[in-house]
Amino acid sequence: MVAINLGLTDEQRALKAGVAEICKRYPGEYWRDLDARREYPEAFVTELTGAGYLACLIPQEYGGAGLGVAEAALILETIHASGGSASACHAQMYIMGTVLRHGSEAQKRQYLPRIASGDLRLQAFGVTEPDAGSDTTQLKTTAVRTGDRYVVNGRKMFISRALQSDLMLLLARTTPADQVKRRTDGLSVFLVDIRGLKGLEIRPLRMMMNHSTNALFFDDVEIPADSLVGEEGRGFAYILSGMNAERILVASESIGDGRWFTEKAVAYSSQRVIFGKPIGANQGVQFPIAKAYAAVEAAALMRDKAAALFDAGEPCGAEANMVKYLAAEAAWEAGNACIDCHGGYGYAEEYDVERKFRECRLYKTAPVNNNLVLAYLGEHVLGMPRSY
Repeated sequence: MVAINLGLTDEQRALKAGVAEICKRYPGEYWRDLDARREYPEAFVTELTGAGYLACLIPQEYGGAGLGVAEAALILETIHASGGSASACHAQMYIMGTVLRHGSEAQKRQYLPRIASGDLRLQAFGVTEPDAGSDTTQLKTTAVRTGDRYVVNGRKMFISRALQSDLMLLLARTTPADQVKRRTDGLSVFLVDIRGLKGLEIRPLRMMMNHSTNALFFDDVEIPADSLVGEEGRGFAYILSGMNAERILVASESIGDGRWFTEKAVAYSSQRVIFGKPIGANQGVQFPIAKAYAAVEAAALMRDKAAALFDAGEPCGAEANMVKYLAAEAAWEAGNACIDCHGGYGYAEEYDVERKFRECRLYKTAPVNNNLVLAYLGEHVLGMPRSY
């Protein structure tokens, strides 16, 4: 039996307080200005890194804190509940799991201590392609072995933070699709140093939210053969092994967003007086906020269960997918209640509601679409016929 703590330990409370203290130095004005200019939160990420928070999942032997996904989730949730955005740095937490589980000892020794110290950044995850979308098995980017190097050709789409990263985890096809027994075979993972990499073009994309997102173009890009993580052709399985952590961590950001929206709505509706009384006394305002609060708290309980199972090494695919779905939906519901409560002010930049509203909507679509989550639950948990 896996124990699920319904409260925080003393260490977790201290962790949360430390992150919250940093977030106080980066108020809404900071995020608002970056959003307007579509710039990366360099100062915020640097301070988080310097305090060791982004190295929480790296084992102590490699310079990290050696904490669990439950603590990583708490860090990300706190950032979002404080009005900030962890999207600029969350990828490092779940990307490195692939290196930890499947990388060579030489790769771990070479990269993890420098990632932990902040000398290197691993924030770019090169998987999504313009034509493959959610069907990762159909990606077309190739990596062909030539002597002691691989030559990479292809395109990637919606790859965030490539311009702010030193390293990228890249998924590419090393065996043509028509030469493999299973469609999930023939894909490989590479840990690539992208600094000044010849043949790699990075084109920034202006998106609805400030996520430093890009399109990548690989034109005969040569990378060392020792960039390969694990065995050639098993990359799809390696990527899947880290997706439970990804779902739990991204869900924690949605939970933080939901709590921020709820707190903001409660405060505004309690002090905004119309027709002689606070608008929060009106059930049309009060009930949607209360409903959203209940949904966020329910998602948080599922997150705690998923994180406890993950940290105990137990299967948690169903729980990780459910919390990703529940948290994204709860945050969106809370965002709608918050905007409705604020009325016209909900659309004013100075209140930060519209910025958070745009940011939270992403997690209904990415890193996995909520429809695919439901398809997973239907087939693999409920035993229903396959839909995708």
